[in-house]
Amino acid sequence: MQRKYIRLKGQLMDLSRPRVMGIINLTPDSFYAPSRVALEHIEKAAEKMVEEGADILDLGAVSTRPGAVMPDEEEEWRRLEPALHTVLSAFPEVPISVDTWRPAIAERALAMGAAMINDISGGRFVEGMPEILARYQVPGVLMHTTAPPEVMQQHLLAENVTEKVVSFLVSEAGAWERAGVRDVVVDPGIGFGKSGAQNFELLSRLPIFKKFPWPVLIGLSRKKFIRDTLQVSTEEALLGTTALHMAALQGGAAILRVHDVREALHCIKLFMALSASKEEESG
Repeated sequence: MQRKYIRLKGQLMDLSRPRVMGIINLTPDSFYAPSRVALEHIEKAAEKMVEEGADILDLGAVSTRPGAVMPDEEEEWRRLEPALHTVLSAFPEVPISVDTWRPAIAERALAMGAAMINDISGGRFVEGMPEILARYQVPGVLMHTTAPPEVMQQHLLAENVTEKVVSFLVSEAGAWERAGVRDVVVDPGIGFGKSGAQNFELLSRLPIFKKFPWPVLIGLSRKKFIRDTLQVSTEEALLGTTALHMAALQGGAAILRVHDVREALHCIKLFMALSASKEEESG
């Protein structure tokens, strides 16, 4: 049975109500331009998300869009450090996640006060992430991907997509726990080394994760497979995103990683109302 909590900043976050993780990109090249936040605007962007109901803020200093070129470690830290300092100072009670696959960056961020690490590589690009998470006793998001962002769309899974993703996440989540990570969150990696059809397959089969103990994070906000299916621009992809957020929630997603906090929270409220109505009928 899936756990209904994670421990953040010394408190339990109840996941029986799905949570919203707001995306703040500190990059010049993330695929959705409005999510790119300059340092002088970082506090205002974070404040807006907190006021709209974000439960976690996820700061990332490396674009992981398909084809993105990875900056070196010092460039990533140069982008991240001042923004992280600003947000931690302005919102000391809000759990801050850092989106990085580099253990050295994770350790610096955690030493400053970050509460969670979101590793899109699932610990595969550089060794040592679970040991860092265990040392600081913080949750880690373990995501599936096929390859680094520069080339991941040239390495699509060939077949048995859901089985391969589940097998990887179960194996690595167990390894992270054995390394001492106290709260593992798994992410099937929508859009990372998968075709559009494979993304839809993963979403449709999301309930398979309910048999495992780890909460599921879903990140699909405004992604290419939505835009391609609807033949819309990134700016026009919010309605499609919201529709698939409802599908993800019905499949058991515990955390939605989003660009648009208010709309995601509305989706969660409607999902909870629908779930409550079903429980009353069955009772």
